[in-house]
Amino acid sequence: MKIVMLDVGTLGADIDLSPVRTLGETDIYENTAPDAVVPRLQGADVAVLNKIKMTAEVLSALPTLKLICVTATGFDNVDTAYCAAHGVALCNVPAYSTDSVAQMTLAMVLSLASHLPAYREYVHSGAYSASGIATHLTPVFHEVSAKTWGVIGAGHIGGKVADVAAAMGCRVLVARRTKDPKYDTVDIDTLCREADIITVHLPLSDATRGILSRERIASMKAGAIVVNVARGAVTDEAALADAVRSGHLGGLGVDTFSVEPFGKDHPFAGILDLDNVCLTPHVAWGSFESRSRCVAVVGENIKRFFAGDPQNRIV
Repeated sequence: MKIVMLDVGTLGADIDLSPVRTLGETDIYENTAPDAVVPRLQGADVAVLNKIKMTAEVLSALPTLKLICVTATGFDNVDTAYCAAHGVALCNVPAYSTDSVAQMTLAMVLSLASHLPAYREYVHSGAYSASGIATHLTPVFHEVSAKTWGVIGAGHIGGKVADVAAAMGCRVLVARRTKDPKYDTVDIDTLCREADIITVHLPLSDATRGILSRERIASMKAGAIVVNVARGAVTDEAALADAVRSGHLGGLGVDTFSVEPFGKDHPFAGILDLDNVCLTPHVAWGSFESRSRCVAVVGENIKRFFAGDPQNRIV
């Protein structure tokens, strides 16, 4: 069996790749430019990748390819219709990053709600020592237990976040396709109007692309905090930037972007200097434990596929 790992740099240099590497002849690349994908996958049985785009054009040039394993839960970078039509299997890794993403979601919300960077800067700049006063209470912060926390997309990650929000005393609203067994389930428009804190946990699909639209952002409460740890394209990024710049949103935390990394022409490039904005480099999924689980499951996906007992198969 020939395995090609196209972008292991996305997994971090500290992760043991042996759960995959020991399964067969394995070529390992830190990253792969678009024009190198087809040459590197010639003769491969298995492609292991994270962000590499597997379009119909790419796939049609790879007659030996039997299995694509994404080192992620999302697989919107793979042409699933082509895979289904031409017998190329696709496996993902569900639920491996639940705790990691939930932790980062909570960290972003609490940092934005508590103005933690501003208080840290007050001390680290020397202003606290120079003040002669034992405390400093601006900017004003509020307890999240007094707030309504809205969760858009309550799957594994969103459900965990909802549990954490409830444990902190928040009123929890959930927007999802089916009724949530534990929390008040509402439509997304109601959630946007009523929630003080909104966290987004949706996969990217035709149905979810741009679902957090300019109109829905405009309907949010003045001072609301929005955190997106899902996919950048499920939101209107320009509208989010406008809303936080105008002061309509009280805080914005984003870990994923429609273009990664984003450039100087991206809407978020103009809000990098705002104290109530927290942008992170698509890292929420990436705790050491989460990345280790991911590679272990990919190895198991490959073994079970070739044993005739596939798991986590999408097509």
